[in-house]
Amino acid sequence: MQISQRQLFLQHVAQTSPAPLLLEIERAEGNYLYDIQGKKYLDLISGISVSNIGHRHPSVLAAIHAQLDKYMHLMVYGEYVQSPQVKLASRLSEVIPGFESFYFVNSGTEATEGAIKLARRFTGRKKLLSFKNAYHGSTTGALSLMSDPYFRGPFEPLLQDTAFLEPEDYKSLDNITEETAAVFFEFIRAEVGAIPVSREFAIALRQRCTEKGALLIADEIQTGFGRTGKLFSFQDYECMPDILLMAKGMGGGMPIGAFAARKEIMSSLTHDPVLGHITTFGGHPVSCAASLATLETILLMNPEKQAAEIETIFRKKLVHRCIEGISGKGLLLAADLRTESVNQKVIASCIRKGLITDWFLFAPHKLRIAPPLTLTTDEANRACDIILEACNEV
Repeated sequence: MQISQRQLFLQHVAQTSPAPLLLEIERAEGNYLYDIQGKKYLDLISGISVSNIGHRHPSVLAAIHAQLDKYMHLMVYGEYVQSPQVKLASRLSEVIPGFESFYFVNSGTEATEGAIKLARRFTGRKKLLSFKNAYHGSTTGALSLMSDPYFRGPFEPLLQDTAFLEPEDYKSLDNITEETAAVFFEFIRAEVGAIPVSREFAIALRQRCTEKGALLIADEIQTGFGRTGKLFSFQDYECMPDILLMAKGMGGGMPIGAFAARKEIMSSLTHDPVLGHITTFGGHPVSCAASLATLETILLMNPEKQAAEIETIFRKKLVHRCIEGISGKGLLLAADLRTESVNQKVIASCIRKGLITDWFLFAPHKLRIAPPLTLTTDEANRACDIILEACNEV
């Protein structure tokens, strides 16, 4: 008897939960996934804010194919002048004023790790602060920035000299002192259900960091590359970070991340010690080529107008006795279904009906709405209809 792909998956692919979704996807195109039976699913989560311009976008495929004909991996990061890295970094510096230097890595958690080292090296300080119920990655350093004992407890001891601030609590900012190397911050708190921070609190945080000589690190790994309307969510605030983290929607489906800073800050990784941070596959030329194509595609789309139009549809149509309200901005939204049990039933029903959605790490009662920026108004309306049907069933 032949073993199925599903059985092989469960036997040999390391699992992260006792009950994976087990969707067996054969292909993806645009805003849709197709399983091995040919069933079509509208993707309402973009692989968790990754496929910002949909799946297999033609411009990304063309860039990948063109680079494959030239070269792939050549040398560890930072030794050779590689055109895809140079073009991407130069273009990013043009569209994100204030950031001159970009260190390319493979993922968001690697961007966090690099930023931890950079902040400690530049300031000469050790203490790191982040906000309660924030997620910055799952490696040891990044996990040290997570407050939740359920996730961090089994892996302790983690990094020392870390502590947690309360969002919107101005008194909490007193914990930022002359000993603080950096504060990790989300302008839109993603995993608590897409909660935007107030402009006043963001400005107060920036001022406190400046006063105490601490670096402000903006985690835009989920919110970046047009998801909230602006290219990055910090651009909606009068608040300039010192270090910027990006990944997920950056590569059009290819693995890539980056941390960015002024040249003055970034150059501290070049000496004492030399090779202060190093990566073999970071800035892979194929991923960089895909990223540049993704960036140019997003800039041509007018993401602010697109995100606002689709956000309006979800806010107007998703009115139901099951739904307490909708939080978020642009195309990072969360529908509050009050309880985890109800939300899980609605999610399961949506998937059966051909709509892929999900929940939030620290808000399991909230339904994730984070579709590709290419979602059409017809598709948004259809997604709302399916969610409402699922709510009626529950």
